[in-house]
Amino acid sequence: RKTRCIRCSPQDKNKKKRWKLLNHSWLNQLGRFLQIQTRFHQGPSTRPSRDTLEALVGHSFFKPHSCHDSLSNICILPKTAWSWDLSPHVSVISEWSLQCSGSFVKGLPESSFFVGCLIGGLVLSTLADSSMGRKNMLFLSCLIMSISAMLTVFSPNVWVYAFLRFVNGFGRATVGTCALVLSTELVGKKWRGRVGIMSFFGFMLGFLSLPAMAYINRGNSWRVLYLWTSVPTMVYCVMVRFFVCESPRWLFVRGRREEAISILKRVASSDVAMSLPFEEQENIDEKPSVNIYAAMKVLVEKRWALKRLSTVMVVAFGIGLVYYGMPLALSNLDFNVYMSAAFNALMDLPANLITLFLVDKLSRRNALIGFTALGGVSSVLIFALQNLRINNHGALQLVLELMSYFCACSAFNVEMIYTIELFPTCVRNSAIAMARQALVLGGVFSPVMVAAGRKNGVWSFGLFGLAIGLLGLFTVGLPETRGSDLCDTMDEEECRDRRSNNDMASSVIA
Repeated sequence: RKTRCIRCSPQDKNKKKRWKLLNHSWLNQLGRFLQIQTRFHQGPSTRPSRDTLEALVGHSFFKPHSCHDSLSNICILPKTAWSWDLSPHVSVISEWSLQCSGSFVKGLPESSFFVGCLIGGLVLSTLADSSMGRKNMLFLSCLIMSISAMLTVFSPNVWVYAFLRFVNGFGRATVGTCALVLSTELVGKKWRGRVGIMSFFGFMLGFLSLPAMAYINRGNSWRVLYLWTSVPTMVYCVMVRFFVCESPRWLFVRGRREEAISILKRVASSDVAMSLPFEEQENIDEKPSVNIYAAMKVLVEKRWALKRLSTVMVVAFGIGLVYYGMPLALSNLDFNVYMSAAFNALMDLPANLITLFLVDKLSRRNALIGFTALGGVSSVLIFALQNLRINNHGALQLVLELMSYFCACSAFNVEMIYTIELFPTCVRNSAIAMARQALVLGGVFSPVMVAAGRKNGVWSFGLFGLAIGLLGLFTVGLPETRGSDLCDTMDEEECRDRRSNNDMASSVIA
């Protein structure tokens, strides 16, 4: 928000003209310096006192025609010389007087949230495969999110606030993963791709609802906004607990066959004949491992599983650089930054719609390679345009940026569905979580590259394009999974791979 401007008396006309011009030039430079030094991003604006500024300058002739509509460096002013435009309780910066604190303290809550996401993704994802299951893990994650959000309302200082943000991120880490895996394991291969893509629409709608909540809550305490956002999560917890079924595939892998059959009979139509493979393995009395890290151990020990996991993580890292980096690099384009941000925010919708209608028609491997390659070429072309001395090419830069971001969104959607089909039920949730962690890791590096790209575009758009384009080529080594059935165990997946390789060899010989 802009500060309130104080009207001041005219310049004393008895001063010499030369001295007057010199004085105004020096004051303008001082004003620019103060404006640059005090652009903090949170908290209501401040209003400086003219008398204090005159005392700071040390000249009685400091009487410009009007003050600039900018912030003043309040950190070097007395506390009685300025005031907040709105109530101090509007933001954490103004309520806890953090306006002059270092960047570490101001950014600690946001950083704590993402650190919680990283740790939670590594710790909780294995529980969904080993002991708790998809439904219970989803319920626990939502419960942690809602309780931590409600407790945030009562934060007494920034340190408690940052800790609760860490807990919130820790719980949030597996919500998307468990919801995606659970929804796709409850349907057959005909609807698997579409159901998986529909989950991304839910995320998009939830994200778009936040500006509406913030607009309605404008001028009120930030604590009210946290309370509002915690209520839908609590309602979702109740819905998951009483209306969502556990994955029959996971129950079967864990040896709970009766529960799996009961759930399948309950969700299936009464006039559909069910063919259940469980009876074929009733003689298996092996107790599944209860080690919470058994899934990660299996992924590392099996050579083919480690190869697939490494590939999807490498590709996800390249996608993450563009997915998180492109919105941050909008200010580096020769186009209006506000319009660029608006267009960028709308790209999720066509990306989800296109992947929704084409997910069952396109090859998983070819679609992923195509989206990453097109996104890479578009990003590199932005860098090329920045180095060409052509006027009025900002609109073309924006089109290429939107194309690159659209391809990153589409590639992310396809890769999540692809990863679900590449891994069996016993390790599927862990594999999805690792792929998402690699995506977030790309987001960690993207701000640094964007900052370096302000001086030379090769460090932002150039590297973005090369990373997503070249790393996407690793997909060539993965098998095609479109139209295939989901496997439940590692042995079943290995048998299918051997059968597929034998069929391929026979066709080549023929």
